[in-house]
Amino acid sequence: MKILSPRVLRALERFNAAYPWDHNAHYHRWILRQLPRHSDRALDVGSGSGDLARLLAGRADTVQAVDSDPVITAQAQKLTPSGLPVTFTVADAIAELPSGPYDVITCVATIHHLPFTQALTRFRRHLAPGGTLVIVGLSRAQTPVDHLLGVVAIPANAATGWLKNKGRPSPRPVSMTAPTRSADMAFGDIVREARDVLPGVRLRRRLFWRYTLVWNQP
Repeated sequence: MKILSPRVLRALERFNAAYPWDHNAHYHRWILRQLPRHSDRALDVGSGSGDLARLLAGRADTVQAVDSDPVITAQAQKLTPSGLPVTFTVADAIAELPSGPYDVITCVATIHHLPFTQALTRFRRHLAPGGTLVIVGLSRAQTPVDHLLGVVAIPANAATGWLKNKGRPSPRPVSMTAPTRSADMAFGDIVREARDVLPGVRLRRRLFWRYTLVWNQP
């Protein structure tokens, strides 16, 4: 569905580049609200620069953070104070996850890079009884509701960028260091497959082209 003309899209791209902000970090505080105040072990899958892993270290005795990109993992390690109980590992999220079980597993903007059902099955096996899985993911717009949320997100995205940058354009462009690709699963397919693997899972569409998934291991 074409919502905006190419000219308007180019103007928005220039504005967003001038007032950048992190869509994934926007949900970090929400993620923490879904988790227990304290846990023994936490796992962050697709940890990137380590922002969420460092926040989890305030809630867990130990945090394992895994990412397949060695460059961004090295950056995350450098940014992490030596006293924090976080271990960064370069690993495949399907075949090489550090041994569980974990009381908390988080995964932000990563699962669309993975075989979805296989990844959920893997996370379920690594989650301790009573543990919590929280995913913030991307989906492909398909339904009228999806496209409506996309339309609403466009001005909200620009306004949020302006506010977070306090009305001052960024002095230099922001570049992505990790590989990215568009989501290929629609939200309805995500819901159906997630319910097959995780009975009782809670999913919700969100602003800024994201959805959330929360599940508690029985």
